Amino acid sequence: MSEDIDFGYRRVAVEEKKPLVRAVFDSVAPRYDVMNDLMSLGVHRIWKRIFLTALDPRPTATLLDLAGGTGDISFGWRRLGGGPVIISDINASMLAVGERRAAARGLLGGMSFLVADAEALPLPDGCVDRVSMAFGLRNCTDKDAVLRQAHRVLRPGGRFLCLEFSRVQVAALAPLYDAWSFRALPRIGALVAKDADSYRYLAESIRMFPDQQTLAEMMRAAGFAHVSVRSLSGGIVAIHQGWRL
Repeated sequence: MSEDIDFGYRRVAVEEKKPLVRAVFDSVAPRYDVMNDLMSLGVHRIWKRIFLTALDPRPTATLLDLAGGTGDISFGWRRLGGGPVIISDINASMLAVGERRAAARGLLGGMSFLVADAEALPLPDGCVDRVSMAFGLRNCTDKDAVLRQAHRVLRPGGRFLCLEFSRVQVAALAPLYDAWSFRALPRIGALVAKDADSYRYLAESIRMFPDQQTLAEMMRAAGFAHVSVRSLSGGIVAIHQGWRL
């Protein structure tokens, strides 16, 4: 019998999740950046700036941007003086948007684009100095495999940083956040992206994602050392960081 796994609040066969997630991002790709602004009221830009500072871009460092999608983290890395970037995403539609945005900004130099599954990266061991993943890990089927791959491709002394929705830690914020996630977001998705169901899934996927400490333990189990967690906006999102020694 096939194992099952969460797809939002639904349970689906493991082999069904990747095609379902791919269909979600095929649907939302054309309006993804507009929807990010609407969904977070623009706050995602602040979260990403903090995340980029933590990545510590340097001209001698190479970044692998997993689930790099439309390119925000990669563009910020290059803008802040970071070295070469590999933007990787399992979804070709999202990556195509990122490549068009890079071309429009004159940023194609120093960037390469890779359609790949983060659970089985076609990259050699120890080939990059940083691995980033912003708002992508929760959509992966085997999150432990992604963490092991991130550890594998890092050079000794390299770091993995993950920016992801997490567990709200301010009790007064929880009901407001739930109302926004489950009532407002599907309606905004229906109006702007003509797709309420995909945004309902995205809200549900956030609630099913491991909390701060659980993800930290998963990173340690994957081999990362000196794992740290920084919650932002009352725990709505968190930055997890770990080193490959």
